[in-house]
Amino acid sequence: MFSRGYGVCIMGIDGTWRRDCFLNAISDTDAILTVEGSIQGLNLKEFFLLLSSTGLAYRRCELVRVNGAEIDVQFLKARKKKKRGAGASEAAMEV
Repeated sequence: MFSRGYGVCIMGIDGTWRRDCFLNAISDTDAILTVEGSIQGLNLKEFFLLLSSTGLAYRRCELVRVNGAEIDVQFLKARKKKKRGAGASEAAMEV
């Protein structure tokens, strides 16, 4: 837990909305945020948690729980991309 919260933002996957937040607690798998402004009508199934003002540090999230202005989010794991046309010998070399 942070004593005063750390200033971050959440942003829609498509970039159409953004809200300032305070990061209250974080782990490898989830975080607790206090959102400034309303979250009503926002698609919180999947969104970005922006950890830097330039947007270079971010995590993909989904909403777990809402308690007033405080939300719990879970980090989504990156989907592994399948290589096309990789032969068995190439796949064995990657292991």
